[in-house]
Amino acid sequence: MRIGLVGYGKGGRFFHAPLISSLPGATFVGVVTRSAERRQQLASDHPQAQAFDTLEQLVAAGVDAVVVSTPLDGRPAIVLQAIELGVAVVSDKPFAPDAAQAEAMVLAAERRNVPLSVYQNRRWDSDFLTLRKLLASGALGQVIRFESSVERYSPSSVGKGSGGGFLRDLGSHLVDQALQLFGPVVRVYAELDYRQPGQVFDNGFFMSLSHASGVISHLSGNCVQNAARPRFRVNGSQGCYTVEGLDGQEAQALAGLSPATEGERWGAEEHRRWGWFEHGTERERVTSERGCWLAFYQHLQTALQGAGPLPVEARDALATTRILDAARQSAEQGEVVRLSVSVGHGIKNE
Repeated sequence: MRIGLVGYGKGGRFFHAPLISSLPGATFVGVVTRSAERRQQLASDHPQAQAFDTLEQLVAAGVDAVVVSTPLDGRPAIVLQAIELGVAVVSDKPFAPDAAQAEAMVLAAERRNVPLSVYQNRRWDSDFLTLRKLLASGALGQVIRFESSVERYSPSSVGKGSGGGFLRDLGSHLVDQALQLFGPVVRVYAELDYRQPGQVFDNGFFMSLSHASGVISHLSGNCVQNAARPRFRVNGSQGCYTVEGLDGQEAQALAGLSPATEGERWGAEEHRRWGWFEHGTERERVTSERGCWLAFYQHLQTALQGAGPLPVEARDALATTRILDAARQSAEQGEVVRLSVSVGHGIKNE
């Protein structure tokens, strides 16, 4: 498989290129970027990869898939361009600035019969994989409330618009995970934090999602929080699972490491970072599953060979985008937004 990348900013350089270049049986063809600085970084990081001026040049070089990791405002247009060129596409998250643009990409891909996936790599976080295993085993009993939070103190992130604000950028991960675990959402309530009133880009958010299954998800994120909440706190009829801190793959990637350089160390959590299962006075460590962001690209590889589904369906990302739209509407209007659930977990604002 031959894979190309559009964009070599933080996402392309640290969260895509190292995984693509680590994928067995794949060739990292190159990157579309006109930036002289990023071309120099690419030549240093991946000497075998070529720099291209345009998407058309990259496709002409021969690729089975292109990954689009550019700022959100211009990303849908590039995804649509790749679809029209007939090449399989991976869009970085967030998928779109709003549900209308998300739906346009989904329909274009379906009309052209072009595979379209979205990079929801946190489906393969260590803590998320561990939680899925606990739920599958029934260890927690019937889940009542799912609390999921990513909070950090990073003032440099304030006001950055490349991801559409903290709600849309980080929230796309948290909503996707909640949907994967507990299914469609019927009601959304949200609050947004702004450094100044009227800003487009929020610095933090809180969302309460009511799932059709009866589970309530409380999701939150903040980039100027000095005292972070647990990453997960999942309350069930038979106990509670909690875990602190973020999955370690992000830190590994930002340190310039990759699955190829780290082997079995990639995604493995040190035992002091494992979570806890608690029930009454009982408390015990829960061994963390090994995180594996590379699995996204492994599933993509299998899907494009006709041997399995895409790692993330584009309609999953459309459902997530509609919930994020509802969350912003809720925060701006100070009301609960009700959603109608259709076949295939699609949702629409009422």
